Amino acid sequence: MTRPDALGPDVAGPDAPGPDAPGPDALGPDVAGPDVADRPDAPTMRPAWDLTGRTALVTGAGSATGIGFAAARMLGELGARVVLTATTDRVRERAAELAALGITASGIVCTLDDEIGARVLAEALAAAGLVPTILVNNAGMVAVDDAEMLHGDVTTSPTEWDRGLAINLSTAFHATRTVVGFMRAAGWGRIVTVSSVSGPVMASRGDVAYAAAKAGLVGLTRALAVDEAARGITANAVAPGWIETGSQLESEAIEGGLVPAGRSGTAVEVASVISWLASPGASYVTGQTIVVDGGNSIAEERRQAGGACRPGRG
Repeated sequence: MTRPDALGPDVAGPDAPGPDAPGPDALGPDVAGPDVADRPDAPTMRPAWDLTGRTALVTGAGSATGIGFAAARMLGELGARVVLTATTDRVRERAAELAALGITASGIVCTLDDEIGARVLAEALAAAGLVPTILVNNAGMVAVDDAEMLHGDVTTSPTEWDRGLAINLSTAFHATRTVVGFMRAAGWGRIVTVSSVSGPVMASRGDVAYAAAKAGLVGLTRALAVDEAARGITANAVAPGWIETGSQLESEAIEGGLVPAGRSGTAVEVASVISWLASPGASYVTGQTIVVDGGNSIAEERRQAGGACRPGRG
């Protein structure tokens, strides 16, 4: 069964769960009965992670090896219905891959760096009756048809500066603005934004727009956390370090080998943090940035042990 709209294949079918319903507490609806929680042997792990009946929107999920797709799959495995966005039709391929795993998934082709693209997203969600209360702001960094990532020091052109901020910062603003009303209406929501260690924690050479945008995502996250906490909505950020994806450059892979963990991270390792922050069990965590970098941001030394002087000595 297919749909002629922006969502592509209708993998949900007529029996798909309805819109997210608010629950009486942080864990959502009491699906086990009112007396279960009072039992000393009552399970706690499953309800803390269970996303059954909820809808998750994951932006920037077109790459088969990227963080967005890994997060979408993990959220789906936890029971969520998943909506993926990307700037090309390959997002529908990713949705079909999730559907083959038994995950209810749909793909929307849109750009989110301006209000026009956000309107396309809103219209597609409305046409399919989708009401996300989980948002993973992953869109950014580089479009699939870019020859290389944006770069440049402070002498970069204003056009490139504006483009860097639009791709890496404004995307999160537009996506959040599009769906936060669903969360407010439900009295429950999770906003997880993928930032980077570049900007909030450290910086690479000649990358001012990217670093500024990623640092801006942390500020946006904190502001959202303060504004939305009373409505049952949390907002957190994840700051990955060197991650092995299809877009990782050879030079980045070399840097990944120098971190304390001795390797680059994986998209699944970042997705696991995203999934926890999106879970009911993370209801009292908001406004935080969790660094996922194998210890790179805390290491003073990059060479083998025994070969470097200690700071302040020698």
